[in-house]
This record gives sequence, C-alpha cells and structure tokens, in this order.
Amino acid sequence: MIRRALLGVTAALSIAALVGCGGGDKPAAKNEVTFSILSTESAQNMEGYWQPILKDMEKSTGLTVKPFFSSSYSALIEAMRFKQTDLGWFSNRSGLDAVRRSNGEVFARTFDDSGTDGYRSIILVRKDSPITQADLLKCDKRLTLGMGDVKSTSGNLAPMALFFTPAGIDPAECFKTVLTATNYQANMFAVANGKLDATVGNSTALQLSLARGDKQTSQLKTIWESEILPEDPIVWRKDLDPAVKEKLRQFFLTYGQGNTPEAAQQRANMKKLSIGGFRPADDSHLLFVRKMEAGEELGLAQKAKDPAKIADAQKKLNAVSAEAAAAAAKAPPAGTN
Repeated sequence: MIRRALLGVTAALSIAALVGCGGGDKPAAKNEVTFSILSTESAQNMEGYWQPILKDMEKSTGLTVKPFFSSSYSALIEAMRFKQTDLGWFSNRSGLDAVRRSNGEVFARTFDDSGTDGYRSIILVRKDSPITQADLLKCDKRLTLGMGDVKSTSGNLAPMALFFTPAGIDPAECFKTVLTATNYQANMFAVANGKLDATVGNSTALQLSLARGDKQTSQLKTIWESEILPEDPIVWRKDLDPAVKEKLRQFFLTYGQGNTPEAAQQRANMKKLSIGGFRPADDSHLLFVRKMEAGEELGLAQKAKDPAKIADAQKKLNAVSAEAAAAAAKAPPAGTN
C-alpha cells in the first residue's frame, strides 16, 4: 500500500509540474510536441541516450521537441490523458493503458536488429546462488523478490501471467519481501549486492548493462525466461494535428534507414538503447499483452474457484485470442515495413 501511494504521489507531482509548465489542459502548439520517455534507468542516463534522437527529430520535422522523462508508468499515462504530452515511448502494458485511458493510438513500434525481434522477461539471481525456479514457487516466505511497476510488461505482467499465476503463487503472500523498484537497474544491483534474493528483469536491460561494463550485473544469472515479448510501441494522441502526425510518422519510419553516414550515426544513436529502428504499427500490436492480461485473470479466477468469474475470464481470453489470430493472419511477413 505504501509503495502504491508513493507511486501515486510521484505521478501526481510529475503531472503537476507539467501543468505548471504547459498551462493546464491547453493543447501544444502545432510547431511543438512533448515526447514522453520511460526511464528504465536514471533520468540522467536516459536523457543522454535520447538527446541525439530528439535533436534529429527536431531537424527532420521542424518541430520543437520537449522531452518528459519519468520512471512512473502512471505519470506517463496521466500526462498524455491531460494533454501535457503528445506522444511517447511506452512499454506494451503502459501503452495499452494510454490507448484505453489517454486517447492514445499506436502508430509505430521499435524493432531489434540483433536477430531476435523482441525481448524476454527474466528472473535473475546471483551466480553463486543455489536458488532455482522451484524455490521461487515454494511459497514459504523465505526469499525476497524484486519486481517492476504494476504497469510494466516484463517487470510484472509477464512473470505473473506466465510464471507465478499458473502455479497459484501470489508473490505478496509467498515472499518475505517484494520490492518494487522504479527501474530494472536498481533491483539488479540489489541482487548483486545481496540485498535481494531474486529479481524480475528483462533481457534487453540485462544485455545493455553488461555491454556498458556494469560489474555488478556480471555477477547475475538467469533462472527463468518468458517467451519472446513484442518490442515497445510508440503512442501518440489521436487528436494531434494531422500535419504534425505525418511529420512524426515520416521521421520514425525513416530514421536510421539507408547507407549514408547520417543514417549510420542514427543507428549508432539507437543502438545505445538496443533499438534497431522503427516500423509501422497499430493498436493490434497490443493484442499480445491483452492476451496475457486475460490469461492472468483466468488464472486468478481458477485459484479463487469462482465458476462465474472463471466463465467470464475464459470468455475474454477466447475473444482476444480470436482477435489476435485474425490480426496475425492479416499481418505482413516479419521484417517488412
């Protein structure tokens, strides 16, 4: 309850700051947009990684681009809902909330050019730890666990829907402590330093940390990983000026493309974030996370042994599964724009 309250305060303060700077519910000028960025690391680090991309966005579109960094998923969603941001880089689950609550719409998504277009939710322990998956499912309140924000896809939804809930485990009831961190790096370092027994993370955050030479991260090992999860969506408000939308669309879908020195530099900018580029997308990109949500709801209903809730959850899961199958049948081959 305390952690949730603190997250709520963080979101409220972030929105208050934006309102103070942006003039309440007034839409941004046509020559200016505010781009929100989820701080999966410290805001200072994320600003350094994104600054070259945002400058290129300004150069390409002719728009003034103002960044809004936050580690609070709720702050990002609420900022878009109150028209204090115009578009942003979201996780899949927070992007879904932006679509549901903030008049958002997916128009692009990142892709990974490493050979695996997607990432995995993972659970990490120290390399010298004897802890196994079976130990995490004992529900004996002996271990401590780190997890992500409740609106995080890989930090919360995926491990719940694909690992804990199917085994009938509620981490809040089964672990000695569950620590919710504002970014993956904090929990990974806590495990490396012996302050947590295990933590949820994601493969991209782990790979980036290792590539940057973080010695603490090198002390960790993966004991569980999910199936491949879709890359992150870029979401804009539906009510943005169509001319602004087209400028932004053209920027994202052409950024880093081609064989020029400029394109090579753009790819180098994105590589620091483990982004290979951007592809067109729509709200169907979020069907995977909707399916995980429905699966988790069914698992919780089954645990509660409530026939009515089970039937309702199964109906929802069947519906979203059918919708996902139809979308997959219409999708172009992987790797095409």
